Amino acid sequence: MAERGFQVRALGEIAIRCRDVDQMTTFYRDVIGLEVLAERAERGIVFFRLGESYGGHTAVLALFPAEGSALAGVSALHHLALSLPFDEQDAVMRWYESQGLDYRVEVFDWIGWRGVFTTDPEGNAVELVAYDPSTKAL
Repeated sequence: MAERGFQVRALGEIAIRCRDVDQMTTFYRDVIGLEVLAERAERGIVFFRLGESYGGHTAVLALFPAEGSALAGVSALHHLALSLPFDEQDAVMRWYESQGLDYRVEVFDWIGWRGVFTTDPEGNAVELVAYDPSTKAL
């Protein structure tokens, strides 16, 4: 930190360019369960609340329309990871099954995490991740 004079403390925003903002809004609102924070209808942007970030900043997921962008139809996003308590991951899997969604579970022993992965309507990987108390993290 001393060299740079600053240290990143938390996630502020994740922004995804979407071919179909309405379909993506439905997925993140109704399947993942995120709360819509604001909709900017004039620009076609939807913001979801992810929770408190740092220093009063609300962490958000923002969905932007891809039209008019050099990135239209192409995503540089590898995956999106959202945190939740470990004891809620079984509910996530039951919910995905009830919605007919494919998912996979991956355990990251080296850091003590377990992730439940699915994909959003545009093929981006979405991970709901939690600290797994049964792992032996470093």
